[in-house]
Amino acid sequence: MIPNPAARRLSFYLRQLELYQKKGRRTISSKQLGVVLGYTDAQVRKDFAYFGQFGHPGVGYRVDDLILRIRQILGTDKKWDVILFGAGNLGRALLAYGGFDAKGFRLVAVFDSDPDKVGTMVGDYQIRPATSASLFIQENNVRLAVLAVPAEVAQDATDDLVSAGIEGLLNFAPVALIVPGNVALTSVDLAVQLEQLSFQVGFAESARRRQLR
Repeated sequence: MIPNPAARRLSFYLRQLELYQKKGRRTISSKQLGVVLGYTDAQVRKDFAYFGQFGHPGVGYRVDDLILRIRQILGTDKKWDVILFGAGNLGRALLAYGGFDAKGFRLVAVFDSDPDKVGTMVGDYQIRPATSASLFIQENNVRLAVLAVPAEVAQDATDDLVSAGIEGLLNFAPVALIVPGNVALTSVDLAVQLEQLSFQVGFAESARRRQLR
């Protein structure tokens, strides 16, 4: 069983490696990769070891090869169709993000339950009625969805998406969702992240004050 933290760190490794690739760097060591991300070289090697042998003796890791291997592991070496459910302020902000396609994700449709929004255009996308999402998912074999709806309707929307065939859900609603064991769920709660930041900053400030006493 591969630990979830190790799998998550692969995405951080990939981002850093892609930056090195753009700068023309060809090789990298576990120590060099770990230092920039705040991990030990032992942690980097251990994470990679879950997925096989990546390095080359005396060379380290070849950046291009490692990027390809990580993309294969993450499944982003191919295109994934994704739908967006919810076209409010957050949904529109997500639509404005232009980096999905470069990472292997193709946004194919946007849905909302607000009749005033249905039929209107947001960028290149015409907002479709939420009631048509199930049929669209089934006809186009969509497996991934982004959920950007109010908390009070998030679980009902999740149930509908899962029933239609969604297997992976990225949730931006500030609520804990219940999904079947065969459905992957990742939640992003911006308020929680800010709370964690304020705790870390406040804790560090308290520690400094204690030292000065």
